[in-house]
Amino acid sequence: MTSLHDFKATAIDGRETDLASYDGTVVLVVNTASKCGLTPQYQGLQELYDQYGERGFTILGFPCDQFAHQEPGTEDEIAEFCQRNYGVSFPMFAKIDVNGKEAHPLYQWLKKERGGLIGGAIKWNFTKFLVGRDGEVIDRYAPTTEPAKLAGDIEAALA
Repeated sequence: MTSLHDFKATAIDGRETDLASYDGTVVLVVNTASKCGLTPQYQGLQELYDQYGERGFTILGFPCDQFAHQEPGTEDEIAEFCQRNYGVSFPMFAKIDVNGKEAHPLYQWLKKERGGLIGGAIKWNFTKFLVGRDGEVIDRYAPTTEPAKLAGDIEAALA
């Protein structure tokens, strides 16, 4: 059975990352964008990371430019923006596609596991997937769901 731990992704600094390194960790996977009305969610995501990180929780941010060209920058520009404006310290990855033929294999799997309202496609930036310590998807959250509203589900997954 496939899990989060079966995938690899390129970190924002260009390093190939084996997601098996997150085995035993509760993970929130989020497609992000720097020029979106929802971009301030970076602050709430960082607060979740600060609150639960030491208990075995992390966030994996995947910049994506498929929605109204709201992530136009390079990986260096994205990393610098996230650090400067929101103090992002959770892992960020290289820009990917989340929909279409070129969708990253991780997102192909996430959408298959939790379809969402529009036939599985990612609707917009900041769609969130909560993944348990075992690498299985627990739930999917709409882009407009504020990160703080996930606290209860994160607590339950960490328990």
